[in-house]
Amino acid sequence: MPRFFVPSRQILQGDGGYTVTVCGDDAHHIAHSLRMAVGDEIVVCPVDGPDVGRAEYHCRLTQFSSAEVTAEAGAGDVHVCRTEPPYAAHLYVALSKADKMETVIQKAVECGVGRIIPFVSSRCIARPGDGEAKKQLRRQKIAAEAAKQCGRGLIPDVCTPISYAAMLKEAASADLPLFFYEGDGTVPLPVLLSRHEAAPAKIALVIGAEGGFSPEEVDAAREAGLIPAGLGTRILRCETAPIYALSCLSYAYELPRGEADAPKSTE
Repeated sequence: MPRFFVPSRQILQGDGGYTVTVCGDDAHHIAHSLRMAVGDEIVVCPVDGPDVGRAEYHCRLTQFSSAEVTAEAGAGDVHVCRTEPPYAAHLYVALSKADKMETVIQKAVECGVGRIIPFVSSRCIARPGDGEAKKQLRRQKIAAEAAKQCGRGLIPDVCTPISYAAMLKEAASADLPLFFYEGDGTVPLPVLLSRHEAAPAKIALVIGAEGGFSPEEVDAAREAGLIPAGLGTRILRCETAPIYALSCLSYAYELPRGEADAPKSTE
């Protein structure tokens, strides 16, 4: 079913169920692009409040107007969201060219990222400029569209770029702060993940620019308490490494283990 995100104030509880109002571009998309009609079903998730990433409302469309669409969900049509990982993955990614950055955002959302924070390092080719506000809106829109497409229970925030020093301070506060680079002294990511029987609540993943990190930046990351982590013997592109790392997290902490947890065949 098509998925949409709305503010919690647009999900009103009544006798025996909920009334949901979808406005703006999403309402236009439902009515004109998807050509849905009364009785068709959609899934709605709140973008704020205590149920973010936890609840999803399976609704039936009941009314159309020029500016909004109304839907209703019964008390039994509110389900626990099962598409969010059991950890909050915060991706700190060095600012890159627009097309690469947009690819990272889209695919990272599909792979379960919780938040994306671009930062500026010494080897970044791209730099924040006068059009950063417009770029920020586009990046957040890409995250929202990816979240709808892949069935996420929330829309990950895409933050404005921050400095390298600010990134280190923020990333170091995570339960598992990972600093990925290809130099000596790294610990393979599977080894680091195997040290945690359950998923750490907050995992920071720091990925560098096209040219990686300078020696001074590596030293600063170590001093800040970040853990140097390796992703294997091959050199990955700046747009590939985040997706690879997030996929490793999903494999370690999300996928079923053993026959008892595996999906049953319908044959």
